[in-house]
Amino acid sequence: MRQSADHRQRLAPRERGFTLFEVMIALLVLSIGLLGLAALQTSTLRTGQVADMRTRAVQAAADMVERMHANPSGTAAGEYAITRQRAARHSAATGTALADLVDWHARLARLPDGQGEISRCSRGCAGIGQPAWSVTVWWNAARDPVARGFHCPPRSVADLRCVRLVLR
Repeated sequence: MRQSADHRQRLAPRERGFTLFEVMIALLVLSIGLLGLAALQTSTLRTGQVADMRTRAVQAAADMVERMHANPSGTAAGEYAITRQRAARHSAATGTALADLVDWHARLARLPDGQGEISRCSRGCAGIGQPAWSVTVWWNAARDPVARGFHCPPRSVADLRCVRLVLR
């Protein structure tokens, strides 16, 4: 018994607590974990914003397609045809079509660099054999001032993101 008590007394001074080196390693591991958590949070926020922008763009395009369905005479007369450079009030639209385009441009203004175009597809769109209308919405998802291309689907990071719906 005496031998084990002596043994404990000799080891006791070395086992009294953490050394400064152990504390520094624990802080390093904790800080790496917190940095990873912050990066995950940032990525989640960015992904959520992109999803919100895409949802708004799809809703704006779908809304315009529904408005065009509700006004077949204005659609057939081409009153909804508008390029992305032309404001709604400078289009050939009158009455209901003009009000629809003004509302649509107000919705597009909620997107970063939001722009829209409605055009008649002469030979059909996306493999549709009959004449149709194409409703396209562009926005700057990355909020990058360099992104100015209007290819849909985007060909490079210099192109704005887009959604295109086809009305038959």
